[in-house]
Amino acid sequence: MEALISEYGIWAVLIGAGAEGEAVAFLGGVLAHRGLLVYWQVAAAAALGSFLADQFFFFIGRHAARFRFVERLEATTAMRRATGLLERYPVGFILSFRFIYGMRIISPLLISRTSISAVRFLVLNGLAAALWGTAITAIGFLFGNAVEVLFGHLRLHIHLLIALAALVAGIAATAMVARARYR
Repeated sequence: MEALISEYGIWAVLIGAGAEGEAVAFLGGVLAHRGLLVYWQVAAAAALGSFLADQFFFFIGRHAARFRFVERLEATTAMRRATGLLERYPVGFILSFRFIYGMRIISPLLISRTSISAVRFLVLNGLAAALWGTAITAIGFLFGNAVEVLFGHLRLHIHLLIALAALVAGIAATAMVARARYR
């Protein structure tokens, strides 16, 4: 298993960060801590995967606005809330949406429907993806260090199960707080 991770792990982080996001970037950081992947490569892959996915959704929103799923997204409560934030703080919104749970896919679609230029989004999205990729993988790396300090040098599968359980618990707690906040 370690050989597969070492061979294909960076590609998995690149694709996974674009498709899923935090969990993959976080686990990439844990694997970098274990020495199976190189940290800067994991951070770069997470940033690039996130950047490419967001550029794709921006393109979809800009050029496929007539698609029914885009129209349905624009009618949702989350999209209306996001529109309000975007109209008040366009640069701050673009730099931070990937850090807000549940905003990852709808935000580039929303941004594409505004007057923000594609070049401006490209630059801000690149900066935000670099910050996000570095931060989330660093959290995974540091978490791997904390687990090792607490439990010693665990076998890989136990280490990953602990990291995954902590990540799921964190995402669930964030979702519950967000839901309670918007009720």
